[in-house]
Amino acid sequence: MSERNIGTEILDGIREIKEYKRGKVQLKVTQLSEPSPPQVIRSKLKISQSAFAALLGVSMRTLQDWEQGRREPQGPALALLRIAEQHPEVFAQLH
Repeated sequence: MSERNIGTEILDGIREIKEYKRGKVQLKVTQLSEPSPPQVIRSKLKISQSAFAALLGVSMRTLQDWEQGRREPQGPALALLRIAEQHPEVFAQLH
């Protein structure tokens, strides 16, 4: 593996910002979609509530609150739900 030159990376980033401000380059923008409800994702994975809660690193109560609509997943939990939905093989390997 080659060594990173952080100074060069920073300067490249500054150059890219300047080019963007001058209208010479477009920024890449990715829109993240909302994952399906946790219960739908869990059903597709065919695992129990307790196993799914453990994989997500949340309490069983939290997962139940999500599935019953009392609370909504936030932050890192949303990212994990996206991964579980879009790449179920990752969660299948962990389970």
